[in-house]
Amino acid sequence: MASQPGLSDLRRAKFAQRLPTALSELAGPEHGTVSLPLHLAWSGLTTFDLDQPRLRMSYYRIVLAEGRHDDLIQYLHHELLVGLWPTLRSLVSRDVRVVWESAFGELVRSARAAA
Repeated sequence: MASQPGLSDLRRAKFAQRLPTALSELAGPEHGTVSLPLHLAWSGLTTFDLDQPRLRMSYYRIVLAEGRHDDLIQYLHHELLVGLWPTLRSLVSRDVRVVWESAFGELVRSARAAA
């Protein structure tokens, strides 16, 4: 009898399907105010000032958790993600962290360098 995939396996598969092929595809804004659509920010803040560190972290956490493939590319910026990753990795779910770090060694190296 084959074992059923666990909830974590299903969540990780969902997140993996959304990933860009390369971090360089992430071409979102680096500065300024960004309004997220309701399918991403459906509760609480919907507009974020990326020049304010706390709001930038919240914005990235939301997009990583809720974003579809096109959302990730549109709203995340590859250099910001790598720079934020050492702190951000503790703010996202374990499943998001495992999927992103498994796909992109640059994130793992960024976290190690900051430790």
